Amino acid sequence: MQTVYTVLILLLVVGGTRLAAQLIPLPLPLIQIAAGAMLAWPSLGLHVGLDPELFMFLFIPPLLFADGWRMPKGEFWKMRWPILTLAFALVLFTVVGGGVFIHLLIPEIPWAAAFALAAVLSPTDALAVSAIAQNRLPKRLMHVLQGEALMNDASGLVAFKFAIAAALTGTFSLVDASLNFLLVAVGGLASGVFLSWLLGRIRAWMIRRGWDDPATHVVLMLLLPFACYMIAEELGVSGILAAVAAGMMQSWVDLLPRQTNTRLLNRSVWSMLEFTFNGVVFLLLGLQLPDILKSVAHHADDVMWRSSLLAFYVFAVFAVLLALRFGWVWCYWKISVRFEQWWGIELGGKPGEPVLRLSAISALSGVRGAVTLAGVLSVPLLLLDGSAFPQRDLIIFIAAGVILVSLIAATIGLPILLRGLPAASNDQRELEVQGVWRKTAAAAIHMLESEEVPASEGGGDADETARLAEMKARLMAEYRHELDPAPDSKEARERARALELADQALRIKALRAQRLELYRMRREHEIDDETMREVLGELDNQEAWVTSKAGRWV
Repeated sequence: MQTVYTVLILLLVVGGTRLAAQLIPLPLPLIQIAAGAMLAWPSLGLHVGLDPELFMFLFIPPLLFADGWRMPKGEFWKMRWPILTLAFALVLFTVVGGGVFIHLLIPEIPWAAAFALAAVLSPTDALAVSAIAQNRLPKRLMHVLQGEALMNDASGLVAFKFAIAAALTGTFSLVDASLNFLLVAVGGLASGVFLSWLLGRIRAWMIRRGWDDPATHVVLMLLLPFACYMIAEELGVSGILAAVAAGMMQSWVDLLPRQTNTRLLNRSVWSMLEFTFNGVVFLLLGLQLPDILKSVAHHADDVMWRSSLLAFYVFAVFAVLLALRFGWVWCYWKISVRFEQWWGIELGGKPGEPVLRLSAISALSGVRGAVTLAGVLSVPLLLLDGSAFPQRDLIIFIAAGVILVSLIAATIGLPILLRGLPAASNDQRELEVQGVWRKTAAAAIHMLESEEVPASEGGGDADETARLAEMKARLMAEYRHELDPAPDSKEARERARALELADQALRIKALRAQRLELYRMRREHEIDDETMREVLGELDNQEAWVTSKAGRWV
């Protein structure tokens, strides 16, 4: 029962921190970390023991799956070069540069453990940055940060697992590690794509047989990231990359026909789970902080000196990571502008942009978050020979400290750096969405014009036929004016039922015609994923409203 009580307390506090964030002008992760530290205070005494492997399995797959699902694929492809260089080349640069610095700074941390710490510090958290910047980041930069956060979560954690394996075995070969990395990465991506595609085929088969209960489909999709992770790990490939690939693939599979209610339920469930899992991870960081501090300082004769030294380690590691990221981004933007001028290849740079300031913004935007914490807490307790993992408590302390400092630095620094930059304009996006609505409304009107007015019950009631024709004309007018609400029926129950069901049938056909037009525009790259997701969500809401409204006559 104690475990049940602990889980319920954590969930209650996660919900409470969301309410507190409305009153306290701090990023939500900082509030959750502080709440966790308060729960671990001796007077409350809440303690949670963590199994590293269970922690990794429970939190990493769903978080990465959700990131892959949410990532706009069109924007990812447009900004592929800056995203891939940040997500892979910068991760390698950070692992090597950061690992060398950490070992030289703290010789007690072996080389493999130092590289593992640098690797787990390489993933970034775009959600935290978005909350801090309050949508004031340039749109192109935000898309790059989102794509980078998705891919470097996977690449950083894969590098982290290789470094941990080297620390456990005491052997490391660069050539073997590079080949293994390639095989593990490709195998993980392939297994994730295949399993997600397979689930899509199974769901399509279920729908054709009439088994379209939304709860069943949502449960299958909730199990998908865990299944991908477990199967990929059993096959000896990356379960992390399998979860990412499954999420990216599933965003396309989610467009299956006759799945309006499933999509609505799925969005709600995954939004809740993503918020809950992120919140619990940061709460667990706060809960672990007192024990981490005790473990790294208990043997020191001079507590003040030891505390100052530990704080210096955290700030030094953060400063080096910041400098590595700033230097990489600045050099990339300079080089990309030259490439565009010489060869006309769009790599993400843009002449005339304030490169120095944008590089500083990008560097501060490299906030570490839930994935870093989940990874570092999965560091094993023992080596293969049964001895304690070297400096495990110090590694966890430095990672937790860098997470805190990166959040605080972004909270203070980003508003200053963004001051004077033009705020991100939504005008272009609003025009794009309006254009999509016009095209989908035109598709619905075209369908309605070709639809014959259904014959009235009894076959000879001219008044009833006229009313049905009037209803059709009214529905077409609604699509022309979009905001004109339909009046309530005042007829007798049976007549109202017939009219309402006919109205429902026409509305659903019109909405599905809009949805088909929307899919066509996305297939032909006339709109991006964000626009499609926004309009599709509104169409699903309208269809759910129409279905529930007419359901009272059934």
